[in-house]
Amino acid sequence: MFRERRVGSRRVALVAGAVLVLTGATGAFFAVPALAITPAQQAANTSPKVAGTPCTSAAAACVDVRKKQAWLIKGGKVVRGPVAIATGGKGEDTPTGDVFRVYRKDKNHTSSEFPLKNGQPAPMPDSVFFEDGGIAFHSGAPSRASAGCVHLGPADALAFFNFLQIGDHVQVKDGPVAAPDPTVSTGNNGTGNNSDDNNSSDNNSDDNSGHDDGGHHSDHNDDDD
Repeated sequence: MFRERRVGSRRVALVAGAVLVLTGATGAFFAVPALAITPAQQAANTSPKVAGTPCTSAAAACVDVRKKQAWLIKGGKVVRGPVAIATGGKGEDTPTGDVFRVYRKDKNHTSSEFPLKNGQPAPMPDSVFFEDGGIAFHSGAPSRASAGCVHLGPADALAFFNFLQIGDHVQVKDGPVAAPDPTVSTGNNGTGNNSDDNNSSDNNSDDNSGHDDGGHHSDHNDDDD
């Protein structure tokens, strides 16, 4: 029997039962809980890297926080990306990890935590929630830091919303070296676009999320998870 427990940005399973430890000094036995890697973490650790990204094929979506890029992945290949993104600003960093999971989608989500100047809840179109605290992909200005979410241009946000399904895994990396992309020359750091029509990011779009501060968390606290 397994029970999930969060350790930092990773989920590990607490195995029901205990490990007996012998202390040499007293000869006494005492029980300590045994931690085991979850199947999701095992898949993230052992799956092959996806060319042109810092993520493995276990992920359906990949984020590189340092390079401000994201990808959609299917069958170990990029199907969209790299696309321009914005992540959390100073003190509101987007959490990193290998086993985030899509747990909620809301086409017309609004957030009361960061209201508009008129006091109305701020729109967060095409929200795909993948981490505790309301961290989500959604439409917003890729040129402006968020309060932890991942801003995508409108076309990219729609693509992520349509592609990602409940239970899909998301990997958020803080700038590891990308696997080499065989479709581009070396020296391009493997971040070339190897999708068919990909990289349709609206990098010059205005912030259509309506956030006057450019950042947001959802007021959702993962009650649905």
